[in-house]
Amino acid sequence: MLKNVGYARVIEKLCIFAVRILFINLNKKSFMKKMIATMAACAFMLSTTAFGQSNGPLTKEADGTFVVNTTTLGKGVKGYKSATPLKIYIKKDKIQKIEALPNKETPNFFKKVDTAILPKWNGKSVKAALKMKVDAVTGATLSSNAVKENVKLGLEYYQKNKK
Repeated sequence: MLKNVGYARVIEKLCIFAVRILFINLNKKSFMKKMIATMAACAFMLSTTAFGQSNGPLTKEADGTFVVNTTTLGKGVKGYKSATPLKIYIKKDKIQKIEALPNKETPNFFKKVDTAILPKWNGKSVKAALKMKVDAVTGATLSSNAVKENVKLGLEYYQKNKK
């Protein structure tokens, strides 16, 4: 995602240039329509590049680490109160870490899931991690099951889309 910052700056400069041309040519209606379309396209490209979404749920960092964001992959996977999106960091087909993204689960219970379940996959190969049977945390069964499902979805997505 670090490489996307450079692209965002280039796109930002192009958008600024487009706006300057727009103000110079305010009297030409056909030009205005084209310029508005250009600005909308610039805004879209800038937002997707700046936030690392241009590659979808899977991005590759400069050091070769793949990051799977399950926000869209597991949007239908609910814990007790909400979706439980994760970021899964994978390098050389081994899970480096899994981190929980913001969610609306009960904080005290989800903290147990975060500390008890997520580290269990660290250091495992993707293939081995997909075969693992991880127990749910007592008192946070729904959140635990949602996290396990998101890990599965993320790892399967990685296997299908890594290059």
